[in-house]
Formats: sequence, structure tokens, C-alpha cells
Amino acid sequence: MTDNKAIVQRALAELLSTGDVDALAPFLTDDFVHHRPGAITSTRTEWLAAVRAALVPLAGMQVEIHQLLADADHVVMYSLRRLPGAGPQIAVVDIWRLDDGLIAEAWEIIEPLAQVSANLSWWETAQRSPGSVSR
Repeated sequence: MTDNKAIVQRALAELLSTGDVDALAPFLTDDFVHHRPGAITSTRTEWLAAVRAALVPLAGMQVEIHQLLADADHVVMYSLRRLPGAGPQIAVVDIWRLDDGLIAEAWEIIEPLAQVSANLSWWETAQRSPGSVSR
């Protein structure tokens, strides 16, 4: 049986230690799909290009993995990430689906920590908006 958690750890370690996106590519299926909120999806080629483009502005980013959980063909990672210096900090949840030892799909949700308080009461804005029904 393939250890999916170990595969994701190796893929991320390769990327973070080398800063080389090409080190990540062998861990992905040819038909890999990356999903973001708002129905935004990227192909393997598009996602690798986006990661490559982000490496320069994100150089030196610190990644603290707080949870890495595996269940069958899915691996879930919760991490905190901070840019060098006093840069902004974000919380990230990544969900990876593996197929035959390779990462086939990924979902990513990012929340800037500076906005956490506002996001805890997101429904209050909807209740005050025009046309909303209050009870």
C-alpha cells in the first residue's frame, strides 16, 4: 500500500528545499487538476507555471506545518505561512488526492490571518445587506 502522506511530504520537501518547481512535477499525474475557491481550476502545466511565478515574490517564505492528516487517497495539510521580515501571515488548508502514488488533484484555501476576525462573522454582512430578510 502506498503511503500517501509520505508522498505529499516528499513532494513539498523537494519544492521547499530546492525552490525548484521541476522537483515537484514528478509527483503529479499528467492530468493533475488544482482547485481554488470560486470554481477556479488549473491544469498541471498552468499550476506549475503559477507556482514558478510565485517563487520569486515568495522567496524566503516560512512554512509551518501544523497538521498533516491522511485518509485513504486524501491528504490534508494545515499550515501557517509568513513572508520574510514582518510580511503578512496566512493560514492555508491544502487537500491532496492521490492516485497510484501520484498527486492527481489539489484544493487550496488561503486566509490572511489579519482578516480572521472579520471572517468569523461573515454572515452578519449578509444580514445587513439591502434586500435581506431579518428575523
